Amino acid sequence: MTTLLHDDEQLLRARVVLASKIERVSGALSSRVVEAFLNVPRHPFVPVFYRLEQDGVHRPCRADAGWLREVYADRVLVTEVDGVHAEDAGPEGVRGVATSSSTLPSLMADMLDALDVRPGDRVLEIGTGTGYNAALLCHLAGAAHVTTVDRAEYLVATARTRLGEAGFEAVAVRVDGADGYPDGAPYDRVIATCGVRRLPPAWLDQCVPGGLVVAPVGGAVARLTKLPDGRAVGRFLHRPAAFMPLRGEGTAGWEVAEARAGSRATELDSYVLDDPGFAFWADLHLGPTVVRDGRALRDFADGSTARAHGRTVVLGGPRDLWRTVEAAHRAWLDQNRPRREWLTVEAGPEGQFVGCTAPDGSTVRWSL
Repeated sequence: MTTLLHDDEQLLRARVVLASKIERVSGALSSRVVEAFLNVPRHPFVPVFYRLEQDGVHRPCRADAGWLREVYADRVLVTEVDGVHAEDAGPEGVRGVATSSSTLPSLMADMLDALDVRPGDRVLEIGTGTGYNAALLCHLAGAAHVTTVDRAEYLVATARTRLGEAGFEAVAVRVDGADGYPDGAPYDRVIATCGVRRLPPAWLDQCVPGGLVVAPVGGAVARLTKLPDGRAVGRFLHRPAAFMPLRGEGTAGWEVAEARAGSRATELDSYVLDDPGFAFWADLHLGPTVVRDGRALRDFADGSTARAHGRTVVLGGPRDLWRTVEAAHRAWLDQNRPRREWLTVEAGPEGQFVGCTAPDGSTVRWSL
C-alpha cells in the first residue's frame, strides 16, 4: 500500500502543513473545520492521481518522491480523464479532459465552513468523488448522519470502501444527483461538489426549513437558507469556484463555426473574461440559455455564437452576443465592480434569481 512508504510522523506533519495553508488562504474558519482537516487524512482517498506534463499528457502519479507533498498541497488533484481513472492508467498516460478530481482543499474548507455542520446534523452530499469531502463531513456530523451520492458506480463503490477503511460508515449510494436522495430525507444540510446552472428542486425539497444548502451555481458558490414557505434565500461566497458539472450539464460538443461567421472590432479586450469577478457578472447578463466556455459563447435558444480574440470578435447566428458582454462591462464599472458576495440568490417555485442592489437603492434581478 502507498501509506507504507511514509511513517505516521510524516503523514501527521503533512496534515498539519495542509491545515495551516488552508487557514492562511481561507481566513477566519471555524476551528471545527480546521480540526477536521487535521484529523482526516487525504492520502487514502487519492492514492493515485494525474499530473499534467508539458507534452499535454496526463500521467498517473503514484508513491514517488513528490507524491506526499502533492497530496497535501492546496491544489486540485485530477483523478479521472475522459472516464479513465488514474488507478487504471498505464505509465504512458492519457490525453483528454479531466472528468473527476479531488477539490482544492481551501475551497472545500470555505464550503464546509459555510455549511456550518453540527454534530448530529443529517447531511446530504451530491457528488461523492474520491470520498474525501464525505470523510470530512463524517468527522463534523458523525458518519451515521452522512449520505453521499454519485451517478458513477465506480466512484461510489471506491469511496464506500475507502470511507470504511478510514472508520467512517457513511451511506454511499449510486443515484442521479439531480434527484437528491429522498430515501434519507429530510436533511439539515445539503452540499454539492459539482457545478449546476440552477439548483435542482429536489435539493431544496429535501432540506428542512432552517437548513442550509451550499452548492456551486454558475461559477460561484451559493449559500442558501431554506425558509418555512419553501423558498431558499442567501448569498454567494467570495471565492470563484470551477467544479465538474453535474452529469448532463456539460458544454462539450459545440464550437463557434468561424468559417461561416462574420467578425468585428471591439474596444473590450477578450481578456476581461479571464477576470472571474466580471465573468460571473457577464454570465448573469447573458442569461440562462447562453453557455460560455472561456471566451466563447453560444445561445442554445437561437444558435447565436461569439468568440473573442484580443480586440476582435467572431460572430455567428442572428444576434451579436458580444454586445451583451460590452454592456455588462459598462454596468459593472458604473456600479464599482460589484463582487459576487454582494449579490443575493433566491430559489423557489416561482423561479431562481440573482439580485444586485446599487448604491442608489435600485435593484436588478436576473433569472438563473
